[in-house]
Amino acid sequence: MLIQPGKILAKIDSPDDVKKLDQAQLVELCSELRQFIVDNVSVYGGHFGASLGVVELTVALHYVFNTPYDQLVWDVGHQAYGHKILTGRRDNFYTNRTYNGISGFPKMAESKYDAFGVGHSTTSISAGLGMAIASKYKNEKDRQHIAVIGDGAMTGGLAFEAMNHAGVSNSNLLIVLNDNCMSIDPNVGALKDYLTDITTSHTYNRMKSDVWKVLGKMSKFGKSAQEIASKLESSLKSLILHQSNLFESLNLRYFGPVDGHDIDHLVHVMDDLKKIPGPKILHCITTKGKGYALAEKDQTKWHAPGKFDKITGVIRKKEIETPQPPKYQLVFGETLLELAKQNDRIMGVTPAMPSGSSMNLMMKVLPDRSFDVGIAEQHAVTFSAGLATQGMIPFCNIYSTFMQRAYDQVIHDVAIQKLPVVFCLDRAGLVGADGPTHHGAYDLAYMRCIPNMVIAAPMNESELRNMMFTAQLPGNGPITIRYPRGQGVMVDWKTPFEQLEIGKGKKICDGEDVAILTIGHVGNYTVSACSELNESDIYPAHYDLRFAKPLDRVLLHEIFSNFSKIITVEDGCLPGGFGSSIIEFMSDNNYTAQIVRLGIPDKIIEHGDPEQLHKECGYDSESIKNAVLKLLELEFAKY
Repeated sequence: MLIQPGKILAKIDSPDDVKKLDQAQLVELCSELRQFIVDNVSVYGGHFGASLGVVELTVALHYVFNTPYDQLVWDVGHQAYGHKILTGRRDNFYTNRTYNGISGFPKMAESKYDAFGVGHSTTSISAGLGMAIASKYKNEKDRQHIAVIGDGAMTGGLAFEAMNHAGVSNSNLLIVLNDNCMSIDPNVGALKDYLTDITTSHTYNRMKSDVWKVLGKMSKFGKSAQEIASKLESSLKSLILHQSNLFESLNLRYFGPVDGHDIDHLVHVMDDLKKIPGPKILHCITTKGKGYALAEKDQTKWHAPGKFDKITGVIRKKEIETPQPPKYQLVFGETLLELAKQNDRIMGVTPAMPSGSSMNLMMKVLPDRSFDVGIAEQHAVTFSAGLATQGMIPFCNIYSTFMQRAYDQVIHDVAIQKLPVVFCLDRAGLVGADGPTHHGAYDLAYMRCIPNMVIAAPMNESELRNMMFTAQLPGNGPITIRYPRGQGVMVDWKTPFEQLEIGKGKKICDGEDVAILTIGHVGNYTVSACSELNESDIYPAHYDLRFAKPLDRVLLHEIFSNFSKIITVEDGCLPGGFGSSIIEFMSDNNYTAQIVRLGIPDKIIEHGDPEQLHKECGYDSESIKNAVLKLLELEFAKY
């Protein structure tokens, strides 16, 4: 079902069409754009609240600036749906986040209006500054560069590094701070309090009034606008004597706060800011979920609610007749809380993902022992290391792709010092609709090469529970437990804890001719494949290694002594991954075998349903079955 846009939006095929509108028509365009987003996401799913909150900002930016010549960089991309709709992707927006459809995030290969590909937080200012300095070098003095960043993304250290550089760059960069007190969960930390202070400060309200009075007259002065801005700067500095301003102290001209939903005022302000050279920041106050009452009221729930009834707000659930297994995230959250009640040295740490990781369960019951540190993965890891030096056992839960941002800290601050930090890497493997920026494809490879690191991957919920129990026992160093997004398998997991032997795998079933070695949840695909093959009198052996490091050498010696045909299966990248470790073992121990590796190939995997992506990568049940048949040189048609 193709969603029909409103009368004005139906005529918008590019930002040039937005510029043809009278300013009075922009209010109606914002209303239609907001409704189009509601209509589409309710039917097809996707991120929701963030884009609703920046509708007016989006329209104003494309109305005032000359995109794509003026370069507009969105942070994260959850807020860029309106941008996509206004830049030629309205009619295929229904394919958003679907297999072979448009990406849920800005993507350079998708549109010339997407100045920078994003997905992870806090990159916009650095990227925008790089573009601005390049334009300055090329003498493109008329070119504007705009970085739109949320206050949640501002908690990431990369934003401060970029602002520190921007302040001395004399480059043409406008930072638009979209301040709604939210990322996915409510924002935390001193920066949140600071921004709140700015919005309620009498000093800054007076400053804001003075600034806009002057700016409102700037268009009348033509070329002398720059001179006025210079005089204005000295006025700002005198006000700073009364109250310090973080952004001004970094040499960024600060303007605001302004109402991010007043389209007329936004257009006026942005048009004036174009005339002010150098780095500057516009502080806009917005409401996440603006225009949809339920999303405004419960902003975490409506960040990405899935499909829903737009009238009643009832979120649609898949009609499933049989009971479903719990999500790995829930198993982690409940197990962590249970362990923490038993062991008072356990601490929980997450970089702004308490609800997504289910650490919010521990935060509600044991708030003094669980920490949301904001979008700051590097800090989360080193903070955990500091806790560990004092006898604590931190469970640091970071999504697999987000852990990539803290790699140096894992090596330098944890592994070298052999500190007992438990890294729980959520969303390992292919995550689905979020696509390449969020696929947890690399953690097996990048963790496996770190000395002192143990790497475990559960095949089901019970194993996750037991791995967590084992990890918090005395005598361990750093341990990584990686598990996928979504549901496990139907097992009885709420059983007494069992200590696992680190580096010990297990045999799932005996067999002949071919041995299949798996790691983690994909072992369940192999169970299904073996079951189908058994019906045709083909009996591969199946081994779940459980640990990618250290490997179960006793078990591997047994396997290589009895099988000359081996298949490895993993939901990680093939270069340097689990299969590579098996080949290394074979080479180091002078075995000879024919090995076929199944996993994520050496290419970027786009977005889509996980089942589609697993099939594309060749490690779903059918692909495993076909790999066995091919290795045995059997004719596919017979089976």
